[in-house]
Amino acid sequence: MSIAPAIDPVEAVKKAFSTAVLDVDYFRDETTIIIDPAQLPAIIRFLRDTVGLIYNYLSDISAVDYWDEEGSYEDRLGRFGVSYHIYSMLYNRRLRVKVFLPEENPTVPTITSIFPAANWLEREIFDMMGITFSGHPNMKRILMPSDWDGHPHRRDYPLGYETIQFSFNIEEIMKHKPFAKE
Repeated sequence: MSIAPAIDPVEAVKKAFSTAVLDVDYFRDETTIIIDPAQLPAIIRFLRDTVGLIYNYLSDISAVDYWDEEGSYEDRLGRFGVSYHIYSMLYNRRLRVKVFLPEENPTVPTITSIFPAANWLEREIFDMMGITFSGHPNMKRILMPSDWDGHPHRRDYPLGYETIQFSFNIEEIMKHKPFAKE
């Protein structure tokens, strides 16, 4: 049995989805294809099913919040980035497919019908980052309680912590401690 020769995933995606490829990044022998979020399911299916590519293993989905107080994420294509890490077991190659999403209503189509393993990964990103995966079969929180307010991995999520007490800062700490009210 012969195996079809491997083809370049970037060129194949550009040829099949010319308007969907927004950018390509090569860094330390890793390739990232940045695409239009609306085309995500079609491109992931194409990468999985095309002879010469066969990216048949979803190893992870990760999300990044590029927000900062000055709003400097504006040099990117959106506040949030979602990366799909896929692997071709046949050709021993890795590829990252990335989408950027806006600050208001960050939504991307689900890929659970293509890779069922995406189910809990997408739910975790929804729970921690507030990114919605449209068409997901069970889009609800997976880590935090269902009545939790906010999404803890967003960079603008308020931190609640207690400062370590030292002798030089005791007055400042005592001002912020939540004492019982009478």
